[in-house]
Amino acid sequence: MLPIPATELNGTGTLGPYWTFYHAVVAEQLRRWLPTRPSLLLDLSGGRGRWPAQAARAGHRVVELVDFRRNGEPWLREAFDVIHSPIHKVRADDLGFLPDASVDAVVAEERALSMDIMAESALADVARVLKPGGRALVCVDSLVLGMAILAEQNYWAHLCQTGEVMLVPWPDGSITRCFTSLQLREVLNDAGLEVEWIRPRTVLSPSTVDHVLGADGRSLSWLVRTELDAHPDDDDTVGIHLVASARKPA
Repeated sequence: MLPIPATELNGTGTLGPYWTFYHAVVAEQLRRWLPTRPSLLLDLSGGRGRWPAQAARAGHRVVELVDFRRNGEPWLREAFDVIHSPIHKVRADDLGFLPDASVDAVVAEERALSMDIMAESALADVARVLKPGGRALVCVDSLVLGMAILAEQNYWAHLCQTGEVMLVPWPDGSITRCFTSLQLREVLNDAGLEVEWIRPRTVLSPSTVDHVLGADGRSLSWLVRTELDAHPDDDDTVGIHLVASARKPA
C-alpha cells in the first residue's frame, strides 16, 4: 500500500473514499470478532471511535475509557455503573477501577496503543482485567507508516537509526509508537496474552479503492470482503496500521 501523507490521516481530504472503505473494514472486522454471547467489553479507543455503539447494538455492555493515557494529559477519576446503560464513559489514569478478571473482551482501536508510548504497561493492565479466555483486539501504527512520516518530514537520519522501539514525531508535534508485527507479537506475549493473529488493517491501496468505488459505488461491501478474506497474517510490509487479536489463557 502506498504511503499516506500525514495530513490525510484524519479521514478527510482527497482520500475521503479510502477512509469510507477503511472504516467499513474496521466495522466488519469488529462484527466478526465480537463475542457471540452478550458480554462486558472494555473500550480503550479514547473516545475517538464509533465502535462502542456497534458493540452495544450487538447486545454487549461497554465501559468506554475516554482519552486513555493520551500524551500525559491530566486525569479525572470517575466512578462507573454498567447496569443502567449499555455504554458508560469513564475517565481514569489507569485500569485500577476494574477488578481482576472482570471483563470479557477489550478493544483498543483508533491507534490507542501507539499513542501510549508505554504500551507494555497498558497491555499488562489489559491482561489483568480480562477474564481467563477473554480476548483483546488492538490496532497500532505500523513501521511502514512511521517510515513514511519520517521521510515526509525529511528525517532521513532517523530512518537509518530505527531500533527496537520506533517513536515517530508528527507534524502536529505529537509522538506515536510504531510496530512491526514481530514487535507487536512480543509485547502481547510479554503481557501474558496468546496471539491469535496479526495482520495489516488494509492492503488495498487508496488508488485501487478510489478506482473501484468510482466505477461502481455499490462495490463497497465486495471490497471489504476481499480485504478481510484475502491478505496473509503477519505481513507488515504493507499497510499503515497493524491489527491483532490475542487471548488470555484459560
